Amino acid sequence: MSDTAEMVTAVYDTIGEERPSDDNVAPHDDEYMIRCENLVKIYKTDEVEVVALQGLDLDVKRGELMAIVGNSGSGKSTLLNMLGGLDKPSAGSLFVDGKNLLKFSDRDYMEYKRNTVGFVWQNNARNLIPYLTAVQNVELPMLLKGAKQRRKRALELLEKVGLSHRKNSRLDQMSGGEQQRVAIAIALANGPRLLLADEPTGSVDTRTSNIILDIFKKLNETEGLTVVIVTHDVKLSKRIDRVVAIRDGRTSSEIVRKRSYAQELDEMGNIVGAAETEGEETHEELVVLDRSGRLQLSKDHMEKLGVKGGDKLKAEFDEETGRVVLFRSDG
Repeated sequence: MSDTAEMVTAVYDTIGEERPSDDNVAPHDDEYMIRCENLVKIYKTDEVEVVALQGLDLDVKRGELMAIVGNSGSGKSTLLNMLGGLDKPSAGSLFVDGKNLLKFSDRDYMEYKRNTVGFVWQNNARNLIPYLTAVQNVELPMLLKGAKQRRKRALELLEKVGLSHRKNSRLDQMSGGEQQRVAIAIALANGPRLLLADEPTGSVDTRTSNIILDIFKKLNETEGLTVVIVTHDVKLSKRIDRVVAIRDGRTSSEIVRKRSYAQELDEMGNIVGAAETEGEETHEELVVLDRSGRLQLSKDHMEKLGVKGGDKLKAEFDEETGRVVLFRSDG
């Protein structure tokens, strides 16, 4: 057994799960675009071994728009890279659009990145070639694929992101927000079914951030595109119906909007309904129970309980309310 295989086995022992075999992975479901189960990723060099994901579970339905949040080092970027076909899982189960990524060959990954997934990077230098115009940048993926009527399709995509007037502009002639919108058009060039965005509003102001999110929402609603956004932007996450928090390489909680954002907008796009009431929370945070019965408390809950990692808690079931009550142990 290799060192990496031994580490993978050790991770599953730690989380109390049996390591899945090739014949014991979760089958894909047509309802879901993404299905991750017990996903493990280990980075190994001669001197350092880092466990980036420790048995992560995540399901994303087809046509869903959701966000992933987490502190630096939580594993969210590792997950995004694996969903984008940029990195290979070490173990577990990962299906995207019905495809088992753990069984992919290098050629499979190439086809997957070309046809299934689109990627919007945080760093615009990775999205755009500076000496090409906006329309030429959007055409490039289609050129590599040998698609016909590239110019027509590129112009259509620039219109979708509101940048028809910038079609002949180069990178240095556009604002950061405009560059990011061109990046979205590029990501859509080959008609992907899954769009991944890494901090798409990380370097723009609030107004531009809202414009970019509105583009994602429109693409999600009108074209049925599944959109997954990794973000640190709290204001952005509050405008999304489902936000999954990752901590220490595992899904820790989900923040779900009580009413969909669309239900809180009138015909003019103004907030109405639940969000109008001063001080009323629009979201609720749900703790995620893993398949071994473990859960992660949020930092806010831990602070209120006055506990830290490694402390012991008592758990009692309240028959009257049907609730499990946690409280500090004196032991």
